[in-house]
Amino acid sequence: MKNLLSLLAIFVTISVQAQTGHILQGAGAVNFSMGGAGTALPVDAAGALQWNPASITTFQNNELSLSVAYFTAAPEVYAKVLQPDGQGGFFTIEGLTEDEKGASPLPTLGIVFANPDSKFKFGISAFGVSGFGVDFPETTNLPTSPDFDPSNSNPLLYPQSMGGFGRLFSEYQLMQVGITGAYEVAEGFSVAVSPLFNYSSLEIKPVPIAAPSPELGYYLGDKASTLGYGFQAALFYQTEMGLNFGLTYKSPQWFKDMEIDGKYLDGSKAPTTNFSMDFPSIISAGIGFSNDMIDLGVDYRFINYEKTDGFEKSGWVIAENGYPNGAVAGFGWKNVHVVALGLQYKGIDKVPIRLGYTYNTSPVDESNLFFSTPATAIIQNAVQAGIGYSINDQLAVNLAYHHGLEGEVKGQLFNPMFITPDDPLGKVPESELIARMTTDMIILGLTYGFGK
Repeated sequence: MKNLLSLLAIFVTISVQAQTGHILQGAGAVNFSMGGAGTALPVDAAGALQWNPASITTFQNNELSLSVAYFTAAPEVYAKVLQPDGQGGFFTIEGLTEDEKGASPLPTLGIVFANPDSKFKFGISAFGVSGFGVDFPETTNLPTSPDFDPSNSNPLLYPQSMGGFGRLFSEYQLMQVGITGAYEVAEGFSVAVSPLFNYSSLEIKPVPIAAPSPELGYYLGDKASTLGYGFQAALFYQTEMGLNFGLTYKSPQWFKDMEIDGKYLDGSKAPTTNFSMDFPSIISAGIGFSNDMIDLGVDYRFINYEKTDGFEKSGWVIAENGYPNGAVAGFGWKNVHVVALGLQYKGIDKVPIRLGYTYNTSPVDESNLFFSTPATAIIQNAVQAGIGYSINDQLAVNLAYHHGLEGEVKGQLFNPMFITPDDPLGKVPESELIARMTTDMIILGLTYGFGK
């Protein structure tokens, strides 16, 4: 027990450095390879603790699930505007910019302590549960350049002095540690409660949630971090015929305000900006079926962004004088609905084969795409596959692959100077904004039964 807690402390130190993308669809190699379907399908410790901690009462022995993922995302952004040609007409300026952020590691840990003679089971988890990040370089092919090419010039990323963002960089990370107590209150019926402890960090350049200086523009933010808390409550019912049902509620994860410091482009210090950014509540419901040959699960999840600080508000901040001050009020994300399907085939001795599919609605649409360019969470369809190998009765190795199919959202550029009573967002006439993204992940995991 002492050694396991020491491992957890080391793991948490590593995990807070992980970069992820949006809300992760699964937890660990086994659960991820099955599309994240785990609310009624306790196949391994990590998936059970993430999606339904009440289901750990089905474990008859202690289990440790440890995974490390290699995550890559490939976002790109296209923007187009019309400019006067000086002769009474217009010409088009447009450009496509690819993200330059590299790959990131993502560890996952779940431990279940299961005395087979007790109806009470205990679990510890440490997950990187959410994140976003982009690194779009500043446009250097400008109208002031002698060899200017208007067909390869992204106006969204023009220098701030020319009305663009300049280099657009963001990195958000959320690490969550849970402590679970689960109890079988009646034959096959279990309940659980998990207090959750969170660490989040945010670095964004420039800082759009702060009003720009009339002379110096938007400032470039330093990395800020904060702590938060929440809880998870869960129900699980297992029938003798192998049919399972699960229901969980994860509360909002409430955080202290982030204090974002930084400097303007000329190097002078900017005033501190306080930003409230919580994590949304999640309701999960699932049905699972297990026998000697297969495990099959279907999950539905509801992610409530529209009632979450930092994501609820959208548009421009209106100052006391009644005019927009250039600051962005929030991401304005929409609620997300998720369906996850997972299958594990156990017909080959010691070599389970796993398949998964995940669909979710996008929190980003044409109304908030401009404000969400630092966080282009637009993947809607993802496929997963995995395989395991049991080295012995205690140790198994698992491998999973995830691919998020290309997502695309179209919108327009916004500018507070174009706000009218009929257009509170200030759409730039004849402009166009398109975001695209794919994701890929390879996950290597170990499952270890100990104390048998």
